[in-house]
Amino acid sequence: MKNPTLYGAGWCPNTLQAKVFLQQHNVPFDYINVEVSQEATAQIAEYLGSKPVVPTLVWEGKTYPNPDEALLASLLGINPKHRVVLYGADWCPDCHRAKAFLRENGINFQYVDMDATPGAPEEVARLNNGKRIIPTVIVNGEAFGNPNNTALRQALGLPDRQNLPVFDVAIIGAGAAGLTTAIYAQRDRFDSIVLEKKNIGGNAFLTETIENYPGFQNISGPDLMTRMAEQAKTYGARLDIGSEVRSFQREGQFFSLDTTSGEVRARSIVIATGSTYRLLGIPGEKELIGAGVHFCATCDGAFYRDKEVLVIGGGNSALEEGMFLARFCRKVTIVHRGPAFSASETYVEKLPSFANIETRLDSTPVAFEQEEDGDFKGLKIRNNADGAEEPLTADGAFIFIGLKPNTGFLKKTGVALDEQGFIASPLGRSETNIEGVFAAGDCRQGAYAQVAAATGEGVMASYAVKGYLGR
Repeated sequence: MKNPTLYGAGWCPNTLQAKVFLQQHNVPFDYINVEVSQEATAQIAEYLGSKPVVPTLVWEGKTYPNPDEALLASLLGINPKHRVVLYGADWCPDCHRAKAFLRENGINFQYVDMDATPGAPEEVARLNNGKRIIPTVIVNGEAFGNPNNTALRQALGLPDRQNLPVFDVAIIGAGAAGLTTAIYAQRDRFDSIVLEKKNIGGNAFLTETIENYPGFQNISGPDLMTRMAEQAKTYGARLDIGSEVRSFQREGQFFSLDTTSGEVRARSIVIATGSTYRLLGIPGEKELIGAGVHFCATCDGAFYRDKEVLVIGGGNSALEEGMFLARFCRKVTIVHRGPAFSASETYVEKLPSFANIETRLDSTPVAFEQEEDGDFKGLKIRNNADGAEEPLTADGAFIFIGLKPNTGFLKKTGVALDEQGFIASPLGRSETNIEGVFAAGDCRQGAYAQVAAATGEGVMASYAVKGYLGR
């Protein structure tokens, strides 16, 4: 049984997060640093059939570029308290039963097909004192031969439905707003759980340097978000990373949340799911995502050292990331459809200090172009003044044109959304149209997409929860 292989780089925060996640859950893996191995970089490109992406996980003959914690957990059977491996076969009825039980209870498990995995029959025999019993379920290293559902429940420490704990507040999202809500709620002695489907920190975790957070002249996004998470846990908040909330509904005096890790019950809910990057919606964009088109300079910028890149957008993020890329790219061209940048003057005033940054204002992106072999070639733009079109040749492009709220899962909950999908709430307040359900951060109507503002929203939401629970 081979270990999974993780290809990564020391400068990449997603690589660090994947390594730490696997180490924390005692998952053995082989690590290859692409910074010191050109062969490894070429190998990733061959696996993906495109430009290399880090981190990349290679496991059981399949390749997973930039896997988040939820995907790692799903592939390798990682849960908050358990690692679960199931040896079975497709023709085995009890194997289907065991898999169904684990899925119904939101348990991630690594499935090892006895018929398709070399060495699996011998390993099962070793685990069962010479007997080939399937299913064999491994929970934190302990083997259970053909366990029934009761035995599985006991091995996993699953509570009976009627004995599920009820939290004072369930916080959906572990970005700055959600983590701040947890910190304040715990300080008020309200028992809280933070449910996060991907990783702590949200978009801030992908920001190399934050220069406008009070108290720090500059601090890296991963460092700030990690500190917030540790503070929340120190005060007693439970962080359930890899748990995606699919829906929720009120059941009497509490809410029942349907998550990929099972049911969660809480007396109140704070939705702090943040937002994700918007697409241009032009030809060639989706085909080239991850193969020339990117949304995170910190994650993918180093692949373009001494090369030419395009940055599309005119706000703070576009200029900030453009200046970051200019530190090691040969040339950065910032394309913006407006006649002037919408970014704050602080960023605009810094641009002239970068000799390798060129700006193309009043220019609308029309289509991404590819070479005959499918590689990224450049971007066709249209001059808004005269309608003339021209190609901009580059090695890659980074898009920073705004965010969209992560609120799709709310459609069946009854939570009111505005036309753009943001959670509707009174000006300057976190209440939603459902009593006991609150919103904080970038997913809320009228919120400012800034880390400092998100922490303030978390404070506001915690006080709203306190008032609600007090009543």
